[in-house]
Amino acid sequence: MEGTPEAAPPRPERLGVFGGTFDPPHIGHLAAAEAARWALGLDRVLFVVANTPWQKVDEQAVSPAADRLALVRAAVTNQEGFEVSTLEIDRGGDSSTAETLTDLANDARELFLIVGSDLADSLDTWRRPEDIRSLATVAVVARLGATGAGVPPPGWRWIAVEGPGVEVSSTHVRRWLGEGRPLDSVMSQPVAAEIERRGLYR
Repeated sequence: MEGTPEAAPPRPERLGVFGGTFDPPHIGHLAAAEAARWALGLDRVLFVVANTPWQKVDEQAVSPAADRLALVRAAVTNQEGFEVSTLEIDRGGDSSTAETLTDLANDARELFLIVGSDLADSLDTWRRPEDIRSLATVAVVARLGATGAGVPPPGWRWIAVEGPGVEVSSTHVRRWLGEGRPLDSVMSQPVAAEIERRGLYR
């Protein structure tokens, strides 16, 4: 008598991890996440809002984490496959990609760390880079017109993702908001409304 065939083990979840300051989140962030999700067949993309971005706090003023979290939640409203994570805010202190990936890792997941090509060659300077290398494949999303950068140092597992061709930065958006410019082309209405409600970037 033949035995019952064993069911195939379930496919691991392909989870994109997109960390950032998101001060504020804009269309470039959403477009990069969508490009990675489509190219890599990701089941979800987590927008991980940094608590204290240690690489930036000495160079620029950073909005409170609670405000940035509210803006990201507004940004991903009704966006299929996008979710917001509070892991780093809940942990407190300086944000650590290595700790976040450690918290997310399990046998039922395959992790993909989404970064812009402008950051790829600096990965060895991040805290505990050896842990990041062991836990995730890096998805490098090319920025429009990027040349020379975009390649991680030797030893990293990485995949190049064709970028969406949207060239905008949070630095420019903050300045434009302070100048009172219309930003309908680079920011969704829910984010703009939340910025207005909280009186940010004035």
